Amino acid sequence: MYRPLMLMFGLMLGGEAWGAAAANEPILPVQPAKITDADKVELGKQLFFDPRLSKSGFISCNSCHNLSMGGSDNLPTSIGHNWHQGPINSPTVLNSSMSVAQFWDGRAATLQEQAGGPIANPGEMGFTHDLAVDVLRSIPQYQASFKKVYGDGGIKFDDVTNAIAAFEETLVTPNAPFDRWLLGDKKAISATAAQGYQLFKSIGCVACHNGEAVGGSTFQKMGMVEPYATQNPAQGVAGLTGKDQDRMMFKVPTLRNVALTYPYFHDGAYWNLSEAVDVMARLQLGRKLSTDEVGQIVAFLDTLTGDQPDFKLPALPPSSAKTPHPTPFN
Repeated sequence: MYRPLMLMFGLMLGGEAWGAAAANEPILPVQPAKITDADKVELGKQLFFDPRLSKSGFISCNSCHNLSMGGSDNLPTSIGHNWHQGPINSPTVLNSSMSVAQFWDGRAATLQEQAGGPIANPGEMGFTHDLAVDVLRSIPQYQASFKKVYGDGGIKFDDVTNAIAAFEETLVTPNAPFDRWLLGDKKAISATAAQGYQLFKSIGCVACHNGEAVGGSTFQKMGMVEPYATQNPAQGVAGLTGKDQDRMMFKVPTLRNVALTYPYFHDGAYWNLSEAVDVMARLQLGRKLSTDEVGQIVAFLDTLTGDQPDFKLPALPPSSAKTPHPTPFN
């Protein structure tokens, strides 16, 4: 997705301000989304919130990536079709366009590819791609919207996922206190948070958590120094490759809005951010942090919460007589 070259407030400070921040720090300010096709984004927004893309007619993308809850569901693992307990923690959809790949194991290369996965997963939305398209074709307003955005070729599943991805690309969270600090407002964060950022850099957290998303750009083994104890069966990239060296190798999560996206890690085992910081320092860096040091880093992480997506909720097109009825209890 194309984004403007600098934040609005960066423009007010002058071009050199953003450039200096980018050049001198391992973390970059989040740039606001620039919408180039408003009709496509609006269609994708409707689809993101529409539960009729699930077999039950009850589960939508927003069910597991709730935009009122930091783009996640605040559960250890998500609830899917027929109350199925998901196998892994639901990553936030906020700033997901900045990730090198999608899902914890990176099995989807793009947001569009990711959007199709849950719809056809029997443990998530429990549908099929063809049936989801049939539902959309039964709704006259969707037919008109797809024709307007994609032309007169009928509704195709690739267009469905393309529209959802276009909407998700707008779900960025600029203007966090830390971003304002990066751009020159030294009063935007507390002295404790500033100390936490220096500690975050000095002990090596930035080796994995860097860039605009403060993560999401690499895959790392969970438990570099000490093994990570978990009852969760997920094996990370090894589940795709079958290679032992890929066991417990997961995409590094973004730390943007991390104060909102508890519980933490792929198994959702830790609800408290200070506990998560302590675990990561020990297991990944071999460092036992003091209570004060943990508090400083948590204070820094709290400054990474940016402006949450702010838009009018979509009015979903009404079903027609041909649209299947929801069956949430079957």
